[in-house]
Amino acid sequence: MARISGPIHPAAATALLGQSLWLDYIHRDLLDSGELRRLIEQDGIRGVTSNPTIFEQAIAGSASYDAAIAALARAGRDARGIYETLAVEDVARAADIFRPIYEMTGGNDGFVSLEVAPDLAHDTEGTVAEARRLWAAVDRPNLMIKVPGTPAGLPAVTRLIAEGLNVNVTLLFAVEMYRRVIDAYLTGLEQRAEAGRSLESIRSVTSFFVSRVDSEVDKRLAARIAAAGDAAERARLEALLGTAAVANAVVAYQAYVEDFSAPRFRELMAKGAAVQRPLWASTSTKNPRYPDTLYVDRLIGPDTVNTLPPATLRAFQDHGRPVRTIDADVEGARRGLAAIEAAGIPLREVTDLLTADGVKKFADSFTSLLAAVEAKRAAA
Repeated sequence: MARISGPIHPAAATALLGQSLWLDYIHRDLLDSGELRRLIEQDGIRGVTSNPTIFEQAIAGSASYDAAIAALARAGRDARGIYETLAVEDVARAADIFRPIYEMTGGNDGFVSLEVAPDLAHDTEGTVAEARRLWAAVDRPNLMIKVPGTPAGLPAVTRLIAEGLNVNVTLLFAVEMYRRVIDAYLTGLEQRAEAGRSLESIRSVTSFFVSRVDSEVDKRLAARIAAAGDAAERARLEALLGTAAVANAVVAYQAYVEDFSAPRFRELMAKGAAVQRPLWASTSTKNPRYPDTLYVDRLIGPDTVNTLPPATLRAFQDHGRPVRTIDADVEGARRGLAAIEAAGIPLREVTDLLTADGVKKFADSFTSLLAAVEAKRAAA
């Protein structure tokens, strides 16, 4: 187990271990105040992710955007057009701030992610069209377009990669679906190479959601613990609480290692292709009984990204443990997942539910966001 010793900043230590820390948050105040630059320079943040819920909290939850909304309303924009203009402006500004990181790392870091509208999660053609439009609107090489890892999203990923867009594949919960995402990425690279186009500038990550897996599995375990017939059975089930999410991510990382060590990718790598890094998302701890850095400390390793909400970032900077942990006990992770299955909790059922629920939550946030923008637009 690799360990960093001595007085080194946690973000710097994780970077030495091969992991980049990104901020799972964006707000115009973060840009205007210079706070984002401070996070880069002092806290080692190397990218930003956004999603409909984050933009809902930023735009609907503050007055920071009201003047811009009023100006766009007077220019005749509808609510959806206003939101998109604001989001594109924020993402473009953040991308400019991260541009030195992008250039310093040879295009491997310094990315800012912008998601296609969540109501397109089951619409391949709509996803491709909106991704192209957002890519052109932001017009920055260190932009990543977020595409949901749904059955309709996978062919969109292939097409966008083949066209040369950077893609962040989001809302992944299942290892099986993750391997399909890897295949979609590699197929896009192969199509691009066959067309005689360069692979060198293309980057992609896969946003594998973590904490929500524990939330759902723990809920089901709690019901079985309550119905357990004896103390030994209760103890066996209680030992599984809070273990599913990390184990699921550890096994996903092994899928990454296997697929990107295989001859198929090595041929693409010889043509300039980069790996598609796993990104750990939803890393704030939902259960207060668990350590607040659980999903950071336990998932550190080479070629990974962890995108942290501000509170989780502060906690990790204060008392995080920068140790390579992602592959410290792979067989233990496999045994843990098997034990959860044996306890009567089908992981496929859990991950299917979480995927559908994740799409719905982002769609609900988007609907709420547009309603709030419309109210501000009408008032203006």
